[in-house]
Amino acid sequence: MTEPTNGKPVELIDLDSVVIRFAGDSGDGMQLTGTQFTNTAAIFGNDISTLPDYPAEIRAPAGTLPGVSGFQVHLSSRDVRTPGDAPHVLVAMNPAALAANLNELEPGGILIVNTDAFTQKNLQKARYQSNPLEDGSLDSYELHAIPITTLNRNALKDIPGLTAKQIDRSKNFFALGLTFWIFDRALEPTIAWIEKKFAKRPEVVEANIRALKAGYNFGNTTRTFQRRYHIRPAPLPPGTYRKITGNEAAAYGFLTAARKAGKPLFYGAYPITPASDILHFLAPLKHFDVRTFQAEDEIAAMGAVIGAAFGGAFAVAGTSGPGVALKSEAIGLGIMLELPMVIANIQRGGPSTGLPTKPEQADLLQVMFGRNGESPAPVVAPASPSDCFPMAMEAFRLAVHASCPVFFLSDGYLANSSEPWRIPDPDDLPAIQVVHPTDPEGFMAYKRDPDSLARNWAIPGTPGLEHRLGGLEKSDGTGNVSYAPQDHEHMVWTRAEKVARLSKVIPRQKVYGDREGPLLVVGWGSTFGAIRSAVEQARREGRPVSHAHIRYLNPFPANLGDVLARFERILVPEMNLGQLAMLLRNQYDISPIPFPKVQGRPFKISEIRARIEEFV
Repeated sequence: MTEPTNGKPVELIDLDSVVIRFAGDSGDGMQLTGTQFTNTAAIFGNDISTLPDYPAEIRAPAGTLPGVSGFQVHLSSRDVRTPGDAPHVLVAMNPAALAANLNELEPGGILIVNTDAFTQKNLQKARYQSNPLEDGSLDSYELHAIPITTLNRNALKDIPGLTAKQIDRSKNFFALGLTFWIFDRALEPTIAWIEKKFAKRPEVVEANIRALKAGYNFGNTTRTFQRRYHIRPAPLPPGTYRKITGNEAAAYGFLTAARKAGKPLFYGAYPITPASDILHFLAPLKHFDVRTFQAEDEIAAMGAVIGAAFGGAFAVAGTSGPGVALKSEAIGLGIMLELPMVIANIQRGGPSTGLPTKPEQADLLQVMFGRNGESPAPVVAPASPSDCFPMAMEAFRLAVHASCPVFFLSDGYLANSSEPWRIPDPDDLPAIQVVHPTDPEGFMAYKRDPDSLARNWAIPGTPGLEHRLGGLEKSDGTGNVSYAPQDHEHMVWTRAEKVARLSKVIPRQKVYGDREGPLLVVGWGSTFGAIRSAVEQARREGRPVSHAHIRYLNPFPANLGDVLARFERILVPEMNLGQLAMLLRNQYDISPIPFPKVQGRPFKISEIRARIEEFV
């Protein structure tokens, strides 16, 4: 179809989906640009999946490869589960952004670059020997070389009270407006956001709105662009939706669990990437009986969480892998005290400081075994950003059921990525039953439920229920300190059995596809989207492959062994060197095929597809 735009013929093309990546220096506002484009697509009704990509350094030198910030969004008229394997469109604000991302742009893809940034100095910072805009190296792409900085300055030059630096900060809105025009998206949602965000600075409101419209009008009037693209709304089930990230979903899940149990929520944390946003989301929610505590270090945060749990609150410790290492002794104390609490480990690349802004799944063995002594703890892992909500609630349900700390194992990919979330009716969510003893008659601190083996959760200050807790081994029932060998062995086995019995109250393992066959792809955590999409594609081609995604990692679902036994080969993609494969091999005496990836980037669908095709 063709539409006339200001006298020029423009072809409007319907697309099923498109993947767009915005990239620039960390000060170019690429995260904001990508987020606003995503919000507009979500309001329109597209299904979306995003992948923010932050520099690992706090402030790398401007214009260098380590300082590149990116935001990839996949919008579609159908259900999508990943941000896309490769961008169809790359918006590069400087040479470093081009150099860091060009190798992933699909052949023939649309490339929009800010020519004003391609100075000799910036080319050298990006390690270019020649200017790629002039040497023919970009001839295989649909290149649109645009002086974005100059055009933006011209559009904003007569706004009083703005410095040249402030004007240049708005150039990301010029790029956003141009992208809105190319992909047939309205400006109004972003304009409303600008007016609200910068309400106290009218000159900034005017600058950003004018930059946004200037970019849109440039696309509308220049003959550079002969095509526009339209992606229809996705047929999502009826309901009220919002865009949500994994960290937001986790925060709301913890809050909802506390509300459904009639408990205050205590969140204690030391700031650490990529978990800090959970603290940011919860801090303003005091009116929901939320108490947040930013501690001076990881150990203090964990100690405060133990204290809050002892006091009867729903308590969460938020951290990442390095923080779990520092908290390990205190987590062991929580296991010895047998108090319900949640440790939210939002994993990142390691070891040590590693890749703080890049995703990895390498903390599985850490949360399973990374403490002294026999100290088992349940582990749950969400599969998608929106799945962080129910799995955060599940973590608390299991913590209360077994009266012990539970690990919530997310990662930076889920934490920062976003997707549409159908907001549930609170009345449809199950309540979490919490019973605190009040009768002093026959009370013992370690008297256990005969089915779950959970001990009494007595609230300090309850008349007649005075008791002491500590890190020394104790006698079951009374909780009195005991050094008797038999008491220690009994308590070690009891704490382990208490975790094992959770397999009776967690869902059975489901399988997508055939219930038996030559190949089962097993995943956990954020690999879900890429694995499920790859398996779906392979099955449409007639390949006999199935998928099982494990959300309960300790204990495993009760039927998991039977599921695995029905397949000839077990392929395990994970963003580590084979940790889940090791656990499966140990527990079920099978020989799974590890498929590791440790690049600080999530799996692509094509990577898993290629591996599947090696076997079926």
